[in-house]
Amino acid sequence: MKVTKTDAEWREQLTPEQYRVTREHGTERAGTHPYNAEKRKGMFHCICCGRPLFASDTKYESGTGWPSFFAPESEEAVSEHSDRSWFMVRTEVRCADCDAHLGHVFPDGPQPTGQRYCMNGAALDFKAREE
Repeated sequence: MKVTKTDAEWREQLTPEQYRVTREHGTERAGTHPYNAEKRKGMFHCICCGRPLFASDTKYESGTGWPSFFAPESEEAVSEHSDRSWFMVRTEVRCADCDAHLGHVFPDGPQPTGQRYCMNGAALDFKAREE
């Protein structure tokens, strides 16, 4: 189900950094978000709408400075879009429910998918699983 809000509603809900990353297609500085080092079991959700996006068992250390995953929670969780900014062609990843910019996907990840979903921690909300 698509989530739509006005610009004012997004600004009220999100921190300035979350807004810049998710609504203005920004990128946080590498190595600055605590989720890059998150090791607990759980689920990473969209910070804007709460949709489950990435399970912790798909997270790995890519060495890039951003939380990286080899697969989304489901094929329906994210959408992919051509990004031609910064004089290059990349594949942008957005939340399928609210179109929040999450990061980019690259074809240099580990098996079993070979994909590296390089996400901005500011676009995510981690919920640890109780064990």
